[in-house]
Amino acid sequence: MPFGLIGPHRDHLTDLALLVNLAFPAIFDRRFELGTSIMWAFFERILDSSMFSPHGICLLWEPELIWLHVTSDAVIAAAYFSIPVALSIFVSKRRDVDFGWIFWAFAIFIMACGVTHVLSIVTLWVPVYGIEGIIKALTAAASIVTAVMLWPLLPKVLALPSPSQLRRAEAALAQEGLHRREAEDMLRQSQKMEAMGQLTGGVAHDFNNLLTVISGNLEIAESSLHSWGDATRELLTRVIANAANGAHRAAILTQRLLAFARRQPLDPRLTDVNQLLAGMSDFFRRTVGENIDLEVAGGAGLWQVEVDPGEMEASILNLVVNAKDAMAGKGKLTIETSNAFIDESYSQQNADMPVGQYVQFAVTDNGCGMSRDVQEKAFDPFFTSKQPGQGTGLGLSQVYGFVKQSGGHVKIYSEVGEGTTIKIYLPRSDAAPGAVRESNLPVVVGSPGSETILVVEDEADVRSYLVETLQVLNYRVREAPDGATALAQFDSDPFRIDLLLTDIVMPGINGRQLADELHYRQPDLRVLFMTGYSRNAIVHQGRLDSGVSLLQKPLTQVVLATKIRDILDRPQPVSGAGVGN
Repeated sequence: MPFGLIGPHRDHLTDLALLVNLAFPAIFDRRFELGTSIMWAFFERILDSSMFSPHGICLLWEPELIWLHVTSDAVIAAAYFSIPVALSIFVSKRRDVDFGWIFWAFAIFIMACGVTHVLSIVTLWVPVYGIEGIIKALTAAASIVTAVMLWPLLPKVLALPSPSQLRRAEAALAQEGLHRREAEDMLRQSQKMEAMGQLTGGVAHDFNNLLTVISGNLEIAESSLHSWGDATRELLTRVIANAANGAHRAAILTQRLLAFARRQPLDPRLTDVNQLLAGMSDFFRRTVGENIDLEVAGGAGLWQVEVDPGEMEASILNLVVNAKDAMAGKGKLTIETSNAFIDESYSQQNADMPVGQYVQFAVTDNGCGMSRDVQEKAFDPFFTSKQPGQGTGLGLSQVYGFVKQSGGHVKIYSEVGEGTTIKIYLPRSDAAPGAVRESNLPVVVGSPGSETILVVEDEADVRSYLVETLQVLNYRVREAPDGATALAQFDSDPFRIDLLLTDIVMPGINGRQLADELHYRQPDLRVLFMTGYSRNAIVHQGRLDSGVSLLQKPLTQVVLATKIRDILDRPQPVSGAGVGN
């Protein structure tokens, strides 16, 4: 016996622990075996169907009753089985739905209900009432669990918005979106008006200054006519030169405005940028002064571009002058050119720059640099970071307009205190290289007296100036205030027109339509257009139509005389002459 291990010399607590360790497993094993046997005996009694009769006996095996029960239970079971399938598909597809677990619990409960109806059909012939009871017990447990989980969830479900509340919320969101769009439109309109106000104010300010120069000097000239003498002659010469200089500055201002708006008519030609820079390098050195180290680095094998050389020179000069001002007259200025290929990655970052081959032109200075805010506004017209009176704020806007109108791209890289690099990308031209025109100083040459020019201009003062200038140049002149009058004069008394000098923008028939009508009547007609703003009559996508000759207002006698002689002295093509010939 275990008690025999306890001797008089052992500790009583040790003996008691040894007794528990030996007795408890035996007791537990006997109780487990007893519980298992009782449980199996219970299931054997429940599952034993030998003592029972099938449920069909209760119905006296009446076929109508039997099949009524079978059909009803089968339909109910099929419906119960379909519901969990639908719920499981819904929850698995819509994982964003809150309380998804309740759907799974409900699906298990409905599935168990369907099984009970299947067993109701089985027990009509087989008395497995024990199995049916177990399934009903499991169904009862599932129903209790589902109910216990559902009741605490009820307040949260009731808090969910109803369809009418959702519709009201949707309407409120739509209204809020409308108000937001209206606010954004108002903000854009405000910004637009602010920009227009800045533009208008800048134009008015500069034009008032220029008009003061012109009108003031003309008043001095008029008053001086009453006291003629050598001193008066010198004074008239000086004030007339001042008035002419003011008019020239006004013309430059309008050209820069048109360039920024991309409405400046361009006369693109095949241009070697390296050659153009070489011709301007001495002028650059005189402009920047001796204290600025100027380096011009032309890339080898540079591709040609198709641009307006005059506007290109003006853009380069603007960049050089800006760089000089940024360095306060001392530093290093680098002008360099190279070939560049714009890949898909760079094009995606700059949506207005297609993939392709470009000529890159860069102007770099080590001046004061630009802040981020200044960079964002640098191309805005009349924006300047210089002191009042030291800049018009139109230099970079002219560069921007010219580059964009030429199909290129301009980018600013700058850091405050480090300097600035402005890069211009111009598309490579695939045209074959041609001879570069020499630009000679214009010489005023008139007519031998046998050439007739038809002047069509709707502004009376401008028309009078043109007629007087051409008559001084010994041309025979016919004039008309508009296209319809010019056609009527020609049709009523046909006369030979050596050159049609016409404005483009006129009421009724515009200059291009007039030229087409007269060219139909006189096929060898030569035409010279004038414009202050072309409005796409002869300029498309910023470029002059092929064969078109154009003068940009305001006109000077030298420019007018030179251009007319250039057109009249050209050899006449053998076949149909174009409008611009």
